[in-house]
Order: sequence, then structure tokens, then C-alpha cells
Amino acid sequence: MLDRGEALKVAEALLQQERGPYDPELEIDYENTEIRGNLLIAPFNSPEYLESRDPHDMLLDCWPILVDLTSGEARLGTIEDRSLWQDE
Repeated sequence: MLDRGEALKVAEALLQQERGPYDPELEIDYENTEIRGNLLIAPFNSPEYLESRDPHDMLLDCWPILVDLTSGEARLGTIEDRSLWQDE
């Protein structure tokens, strides 16, 4: 079972792996990562947005990274996964 720090490293690696040559710089939003059940939910966006929190700086279509703490597997979230991170 991964701890939070290990899961964040897995999320960081996936973010770098998924980033294409023409994609903007992206960073994990460490302030808003959370663990729900056995998943680490790691949102990400542009460094400009993470610093300002101004919606005008926000990049769209940045679904959180989901890291399974049991298996260590990570993937990008999808629209079907929204219930995992939305408040009830």
C-alpha cells in the first residue's frame, strides 16, 4: 500500500509521461490533493493558475490524476469518474 508521498510521486510521473511536446507546463495542485477510500485524487493545472487561482488563468480539460493506493496504478480521470472527487 502506497502512502501519500509515494502516491504523489506516481502522479507526478504520470503527469510528465502524458504531457506532449506542445502542451503547456502543468503542475500537481498539492493544496487540493485528497485521499478518498483507496484513491489519491491529484488535480493539476498550469503554474499560473495554481499561483493566482484566477479562473482566467485556468486550463480546461485537466481531469485529476487518480492513484490507486493499493496497486500503485495511476491514470487520468475521466468525466465518468467525476463522482469520485465531487462533494456530495
